[in-house]
Amino acid sequence: MNLNQENSSKKKKSISNSVHSTLNRRKFIYSIAASSAALYISGCNSNQKTSLEVRKIVPPKLDSAYLGQEILCHRPLRKGSPNMSIEVIGDQLIGHNYGHGGSGWTLGPGSAKYVVDLVEASPTGKNISKDASVSVIGGGVLGLFTAYELVKRGFTKVSIIAASFDNLTSHNAGGLLAPVSMSNKPELQPLIDQIGIDAYKFYDLVAKEQQADFKKGAAILPAYFENREDSGLEHYVGKVMQPAKDVMLDFGNGTQRKMVSYDDGIFIDTAILMKSLTDYLHTKVTFVTQKIDKISDVTSPLVFNCTGLGAYSLNNDNEVAPVQGHLIMLKDQVPTNLQYMILVYFDKAKTISGQEVKRSLYMFPKKFPNTPVNDVGVIGGTFIENATPNTPNVEEFKIMIDNAKKFYGI
Repeated sequence: MNLNQENSSKKKKSISNSVHSTLNRRKFIYSIAASSAALYISGCNSNQKTSLEVRKIVPPKLDSAYLGQEILCHRPLRKGSPNMSIEVIGDQLIGHNYGHGGSGWTLGPGSAKYVVDLVEASPTGKNISKDASVSVIGGGVLGLFTAYELVKRGFTKVSIIAASFDNLTSHNAGGLLAPVSMSNKPELQPLIDQIGIDAYKFYDLVAKEQQADFKKGAAILPAYFENREDSGLEHYVGKVMQPAKDVMLDFGNGTQRKMVSYDDGIFIDTAILMKSLTDYLHTKVTFVTQKIDKISDVTSPLVFNCTGLGAYSLNNDNEVAPVQGHLIMLKDQVPTNLQYMILVYFDKAKTISGQEVKRSLYMFPKKFPNTPVNDVGVIGGTFIENATPNTPNVEEFKIMIDNAKKFYGI
């Protein structure tokens, strides 16, 4: 090889090395870019959230042919907090257990335990024997759970006195375990939370068929909300519940909703459990159908006031107010499609009668006893404070179904 050929060869190698170097640098840059893009898409990038889990949810059938009974009920809300206290009046020890708003079922077992604890720890209560006469005024969920707690504590002469034991708000309530439709002072919230946790443990055992006395009436189902704050369940997380998950609900009709899910939510089939409570207590306590106008009309040394709205007059409690609710039972549904719970809140508005309404949408797989297997599901609901049977606001039933159809994209 001569000198000119050698120089030419070196120049070609130099050009070739330069080209390869440039290509390698490009490959490296492309590789970094591709890796970054992959990290970004997979959610590993710190500025990008992970992809949401998509859950396919079948909406209920909401055409008129699938709508059953329209129900109007009134929750007993006590402003400031429920009354869970004791007092001595003359020769009687009175335990108060009322005013839980829309959370009577959510707090029922824990509230009964708390008030009976107060009674047994009090100086007067310690002197009341287990075979003394005990009267529970009120046949709703709070009255039944209070009687149940007394029976479990060994009291043998318990009477439940109520004007009616049928078709009560407690039978018609939706059934999601969540502290809603309440008005609590902030300093009392830790107590309300603990009572709710005690109730959750009770229903969890029922759902798992591990509760000694009740095998039906509760189930563990995913509960969907628009955000964690709306659920009211964050105080339960880490104690009895797992953290909520961010999910995307796909209703299979082109509509999707971003929600949070508490997969260990508790559904209480209220009418079923009211029957179970009544059946359990039937041979252990005395049921008396009678309207009580004054606590002093009851002569028992130990009396529990579980009258709900009745406490307004029975206990001269001006903090008690009705909160009206509308709900519609569903029929001819596919039960397996409705094994979930949804609760979303809408803006405040005015009813035709001029009352302020807090509208919401809830769907629970509620059933009434002795109904066809496919008659399952309930759509609600409204929160109208101080509305009474004289202001039924019946237009809310149609508004409620229209809102449900919009939510589900039907």
